[in-house]
Amino acid sequence: MSSSRTVGRPAVSIEIPPVPLTIEGYSVLHQMMRFRWAAWRPLRATVKNRIVHEASSVLAKMEQNGSGQSGLYSLLGHKGDLMFVHFRESFAELKQVELQLEHLKLSDYLEPTTSYLSVIELGLYESTLKTYNELAEQGVEPHSEEWKRAVNDTLARQREAMRSRLFPQIPTNRYLCFYPMDRRRGEDQNWYRLPIEERARQMQEHGMVGRRYAGEVKQIITGSIGFDDWEWGVDLFADDPLVFKKLIYEMRFDEVSAVYALFGHFYVGLRCSWCELGKLLSGQAPNGGPAAKP
Repeated sequence: MSSSRTVGRPAVSIEIPPVPLTIEGYSVLHQMMRFRWAAWRPLRATVKNRIVHEASSVLAKMEQNGSGQSGLYSLLGHKGDLMFVHFRESFAELKQVELQLEHLKLSDYLEPTTSYLSVIELGLYESTLKTYNELAEQGVEPHSEEWKRAVNDTLARQREAMRSRLFPQIPTNRYLCFYPMDRRRGEDQNWYRLPIEERARQMQEHGMVGRRYAGEVKQIITGSIGFDDWEWGVDLFADDPLVFKKLIYEMRFDEVSAVYALFGHFYVGLRCSWCELGKLLSGQAPNGGPAAKP
């Protein structure tokens, strides 16, 4: 897209930048673990109780942390036994969480299988096009100081308006489905070569599907370009796991998913609060509900 400068400015062609604006919130770390049951089972009950008590005390504080929570999930299937999900205000705080867990006696029985690092991200296609087009119509040169000031003003307004979505609590729903994904950029189809207007149109249609499930599932999107092997991470929270299948299947039929989406491994788990850790490690499935304060 191009525009001409208004009266009083030299007439030049202005190309709209292709990159949509984004706003970011909590830093997020997913940790998938395998539990060493063969080493755990022979332990005396008193030793197990001490280990569980120490870990539960730390997890309780993490669950109730006011500046970014942690949640523990019992995974289904062979990809792992446990998944920790951490929301924090910085990567440095995520590192501190990692170190806290590694110093627990429980960590002697945990074997990492994989992890995923990202930040909560909201894409601003609509605001991007509005801001960019207004600036182009005014003849403001992209990436000039005037352009940057206007963009920063837009980002500041959006951050304030969307604060609750950028810094949410971890939903207390019983089930979590997490998966990473990319946008295709191969020889035949390349998401990043589409005009920004077309990408905005497809994302709007994609979002309409998700909104139809608003009462059944909560969704948190995280950006991971430059942080991990995929471009985005998706967390879906629901009390009925069938909604994951229905939502994701329906989304496969919209254009942005059918043509441009690539998916990584899916992880599904039941919420296991700090107060259910002992129950889980004794061989009982967690109830998956919210925990009372310790």
